Amino acid sequence: MNFKLLLFALLLCNSCAGQKPNKMTTANSPLICDTVNGICEVPVQGIAAKENSKLASQQKPLKLIYFTDPICSSCWAIEPKLRRLKLEYGSSVEIEYHMGGLLPDWSYNSGGISKPADVAHHWDEMSKVFEMPIDGDVWLEDPLNSSYPPSIAFKAAQLQNNDKAVKFLRVLREMVFLQKKNITKWEHMEAAAKQCGLDAEKLRHDYEGEGKKLFEADLSLTRSMQVRGFPTFFITDRVGKTQEIPRPRSYSGFENAIRNSAPSVKKENYLKNWEYLFGIYPTLTRREFAELMDISNKDADLLLKDLAQKNMLTVLSTKNGELWIRK
Repeated sequence: MNFKLLLFALLLCNSCAGQKPNKMTTANSPLICDTVNGICEVPVQGIAAKENSKLASQQKPLKLIYFTDPICSSCWAIEPKLRRLKLEYGSSVEIEYHMGGLLPDWSYNSGGISKPADVAHHWDEMSKVFEMPIDGDVWLEDPLNSSYPPSIAFKAAQLQNNDKAVKFLRVLREMVFLQKKNITKWEHMEAAAKQCGLDAEKLRHDYEGEGKKLFEADLSLTRSMQVRGFPTFFITDRVGKTQEIPRPRSYSGFENAIRNSAPSVKKENYLKNWEYLFGIYPTLTRREFAELMDISNKDADLLLKDLAQKNMLTVLSTKNGELWIRK
């Protein structure tokens, strides 16, 4: 087996449309990656038995419990569908974010793969599969030693405002996937916090204290719900009936789960024009824009470039794609 795929299983798993299914498993790997479903899985052995978890009470008919990680490229790849879900079902479905702890550190050594540089080119390759801009050079230029610091920072941000915390997570992902920034460094976390209207000083204080406790609670919940990879979604109704969404890569998987859990919930229409979409989401990739506009990637690309030429948008260009930004 090519053990350079080992670290790919840790950070980069996803399904390849149009390619033959390929399920990679290895007894030595800390994760087992199913490339068909786009889930990076950990071995069953050692996972705590599933328990009834004390999840936060919900105000909407349904809750989507989302286990993720700031540097999970499969989670970055699902952003187009998640953003669409918020527009079509946001009034009926609330999303609860939990950090799963994808990369504790680089202390392990499996098959000689024990350093960040070993995974750099995989991010570039998977950018094409995901159709989302990802620049793997961060692992060569300013590599991260763990995904725990930005995860703790997210939990600290939630103490201030959950909506701002979600925006904070988005900015962190744009920083690491497109801007090649090491988001374990406080200077980048602080800049992201200010960009999202968070109190950076309070964030630093909570990062050192309550944020760590909340992150530890998320790790405990991850184990108790037998979460074996990221992204993982559960859907629960108001009486507490909970089920895992089996195909999070597919938008129909989300819709089927919603219909099964609450048949009365209806999809909402939203304006499919660029002004509205960039008013809701100030930054969009081409894949996201195409998904939300319900048009092809080619048509999305032409429209975005035309808007940029008309000085309506600015663009952040990377070697593997662009991020379009509302002016």
